[in-house]
Amino acid sequence: MVDPYQALGVAKGASEKEIKSAYRKLAKELHPDRNKDNPKATERFSDVTKAYDLLLDKDKRAQFDRGEIDAEGNPTAPFGFGGGGGYQRGPAGQQHDFGNAGADFGDIFEGLFGGGGGAGSPFGGRQRSAPPPKGANVSYRLKVEFIAAATLQKQRITLEDGKTIDLSLPKGVEEGTQMRLSGKGRQGPGGNGDAIVTIHINSHPFYERDGDNIRLELPISLKEAVEGAKVKVPTVDGPVMLSIPAGSSSGKTLRLKNKGFYSKSGVRGNQLVTLMITLPEKDEKLAEFVKDWDPKDNPRASMGV
Repeated sequence: MVDPYQALGVAKGASEKEIKSAYRKLAKELHPDRNKDNPKATERFSDVTKAYDLLLDKDKRAQFDRGEIDAEGNPTAPFGFGGGGGYQRGPAGQQHDFGNAGADFGDIFEGLFGGGGGAGSPFGGRQRSAPPPKGANVSYRLKVEFIAAATLQKQRITLEDGKTIDLSLPKGVEEGTQMRLSGKGRQGPGGNGDAIVTIHINSHPFYERDGDNIRLELPISLKEAVEGAKVKVPTVDGPVMLSIPAGSSSGKTLRLKNKGFYSKSGVRGNQLVTLMITLPEKDEKLAEFVKDWDPKDNPRASMGV
């Protein structure tokens, strides 16, 4: 059983922002997709996710800090008693009720100390019972296509009970983003747990994410680079026309506004288009042209050679 604060590497008084930041960093490092041959990393990823779930739930975090529940979210037995009841985690992470959930611990103390829990009791009065715990949370991993993540397309997920839900992706979605579906976990005496959905964004053949921007290397012909041209360019929203200035070199980057990912504030990034001149193979006319062509400038002059 791993202390949730130690699992995430944060202080006990860490803010929600610090907890989220620590989780995202660890989730990227320990994600099963990146550690297929490292079972210890997968196990630690599970511990980190459980710790994140507990600390992000204000009520459960307060209960843990007060010592009312353990790192698994189960009620703690006072003074080592309670072995005959309580909750035990099953093979699938589910909590099973063995009969004494919500028992009034004051009754236990009365039997031990022979009183009604009055002023003479070592505990100064009758102890209140711990609230019955909710059912276990259920973790899901949702793969989202790159374009769908950029344009916030709704995603359908099938829950453990076979029901489907259409999720609206949040602005600012990124690899490792978690979505909490309240009450969609397993049943428990105190109500249902939650469903925790971790987002995994698939890579794309020619788009690359750069923060909220999207980068694209665009092949152009030598003629388009020399004379300038208007060419069709793919974006996550569909093709658009882009004007290439005359005399453009490979590496020149042009910007298409508002064609990137949405930030958390709702402002959209841009698509950054880097021009890449491609030459045809075995073009006799081009070979004949450059044979007698003597460019006046040295393209490597800025490198001191």
